[in-house]
Amino acid sequence: MYHPYFRGKQYELITIRENAERLAQAGFLPIIEPVRESLGGLEKALKAVCEAGGQSVVVVNPHYGDHAGGGVSISALLADGFLDKPGIAAGVLLKNGMSVEEAMACFDAHKGHSPTLIHAGFTEGKALADALGTDLATTRHVFIDEQSSKLYRRHFKDGERVLVKDGFEKRSRNRDHPDKEFFSDLHITYADDQMNGFGDFLTVGDDYSESGGPAYAIAIHLTFIDPTADDAMFIYHFKSDRMDTPTDPAGKFAEALTKLVKAVEASGSSIYPTNAVAEFKALKDKEHFPGLGYVKKLSMQHHIETMARYFA
Repeated sequence: MYHPYFRGKQYELITIRENAERLAQAGFLPIIEPVRESLGGLEKALKAVCEAGGQSVVVVNPHYGDHAGGGVSISALLADGFLDKPGIAAGVLLKNGMSVEEAMACFDAHKGHSPTLIHAGFTEGKALADALGTDLATTRHVFIDEQSSKLYRRHFKDGERVLVKDGFEKRSRNRDHPDKEFFSDLHITYADDQMNGFGDFLTVGDDYSESGGPAYAIAIHLTFIDPTADDAMFIYHFKSDRMDTPTDPAGKFAEALTKLVKAVEASGSSIYPTNAVAEFKALKDKEHFPGLGYVKKLSMQHHIETMARYFA
């Protein structure tokens, strides 16, 4: 059903590890694209997924990060530690410029891990479908929305199909976000597109960067489902009041957090009172700033909890 797409930075992997049981109980299947050379965090996350009885797809040929030149160590980790774990699948990222031969070589090399094909700019759809033959129908196909046209997707209509779309239509600096905007209706409409499941890039978005610059504005991103808008999903951007200098991140976090708590406690609020929201409120009570990575983790956790509650 729901396939959240994570880039494997530290707090993304911690989010998976800490929410492994929640993801498994909801039947959600996270996709992980490792971007850090060290795979210790990935291994811990996958062990937590397995212990919870969940599933996950691990991209073996990442497009970004330390493994962009080749994912030999990722394949080795899967082979050495997870070959006997049926819930862990290899993800083959099909990128622009990759040949059908290269795609099939990577697919065949990971046959032991029920490979999932992630269509992200690959152009030889018909030729690949022909090359897969009888494997097409038994393979999961994940389509990154902006990098795979409807015409392209038709070649794989006999397989399990998942559509992943970035909830951020355009990337903005924290200071430029509106207070509230539309995020997605894919959780409602994915079946209309003849898909078996859907996904997104959570509250982080598809744009990848190794590290952010100095934060002039602090923003906390919180999704919510609006029952007055046919259950479409929207996102709040709770921003700090001060945005002119990169100083005092803790004070700016407190400014943004005050707005979040006010919105959560407002009469008729559509924000689910998740465990992540409870932790945000506790941080306000303690007047504590845990760091931007931790804030991002809570935002992602709230998004997962919101999805899980909607489908419960």
